Amino acid sequence: MLFVSEHIDLLGDSKLGSDQPIRFRPTRFTVQGEAIDAKGFPCLRLACPNCHLQIPRASLEMPAHFLSIFGAPGSGKSYYLASMTWEMRRRVGEEFRLAFNDADPEMNQHLNEYEEALFVNSRGAESIPLGDLIRKTETQGDLYASVNFGNQNVIYARPFLFTLQPRNDHPQAKQAENLARVICLYDNAGESFQPGADTAANPVTRHLARSRALMFVFDPLQDVRFRQAASLMDKPRVLSRQEPVLQEAASRVRRYAGLSSRGQHDRPLIVVLTKADQWIEPILGGFPEGEPLRTVVHNERRMNGIDLNAIEQFSAKVREQLLKISPEIIAAAESFCKEVIYIPTSAVGSHVVVDPETGLDRIRPAETAPQWVTVPMFYALARTTKGLVPIVGPRRRSL
Repeated sequence: MLFVSEHIDLLGDSKLGSDQPIRFRPTRFTVQGEAIDAKGFPCLRLACPNCHLQIPRASLEMPAHFLSIFGAPGSGKSYYLASMTWEMRRRVGEEFRLAFNDADPEMNQHLNEYEEALFVNSRGAESIPLGDLIRKTETQGDLYASVNFGNQNVIYARPFLFTLQPRNDHPQAKQAENLARVICLYDNAGESFQPGADTAANPVTRHLARSRALMFVFDPLQDVRFRQAASLMDKPRVLSRQEPVLQEAASRVRRYAGLSSRGQHDRPLIVVLTKADQWIEPILGGFPEGEPLRTVVHNERRMNGIDLNAIEQFSAKVREQLLKISPEIIAAAESFCKEVIYIPTSAVGSHVVVDPETGLDRIRPAETAPQWVTVPMFYALARTTKGLVPIVGPRRRSL
């Protein structure tokens, strides 16, 4: 493991460039065990010995749990991600007796900014275009890191990193050391799934093959058939096919995981249908009453458990409608993975209005009210971990 120099004169890392602190293997330490750089400054930040990118200390203490979120451009992926992580922070403590925190706030800075824009905005009472709250995920910039390996520069996607571990009042508190995880969330721009976009010099989607669960963000409002079925043709919207992104992701996972061209991946695929506040009433009659959570009691303490049966029953209802309207999504998803679940979500709630002058969606951040945004994450955790999230009803083998 390498350490990151702290003295301002020690800039110019061999792999990260002239503006980055030098990484080094320490030979001197303080009495507290802190590494000392070449200028005598104590250093606490750690870096990977291969790529020199900074890693949180929690990564040495807890196993990594990879989850990938991907979708077509404009699908609402970044809004969903910000809304989901905000609700996780707000709710998992009291409802699930779990601690969900940034593994390193600096590494999650952009996501924290997204959360603030949606939920703690100083202009909360103003009507603001949705596009001004969260910037589009790019294929380059701060969400990526360039590493020099001699004659080759390689671009890596930066994950958002969180720690998830049982609190002292969790039923499995005594197993906290074994159950704690570093959640590595990858969010790629839709353009990263264009054919040929993933190369040895730009391996930004290869995390897909390592992910314990995959979340494909599908925007029904980009499908003209969905808009017709929901009587939304009067609202301007970019229309595009989205199954090519899912098919390209499937092709890459098969390639990197060593599967045959017809092989099915054995990890759960969660199809997250976004912007449900605008289409769920005419298509599905609304969300079920309440989220698929059930109260469980442990040592006279009440907490929530996830009802997998309720999720799967509603998923079947969603699938039935999706099969009628966009059957190619069903075909692409179910030929890719053995286990597929369909979950509608709304990242901002039902207070979105269309500006009559510009045709743009607007919202007052103070009125943001997410619906079902944590359900895909809780489902993923329930299916891929054992003991962290209580399960109500029949148990199945974790994947």
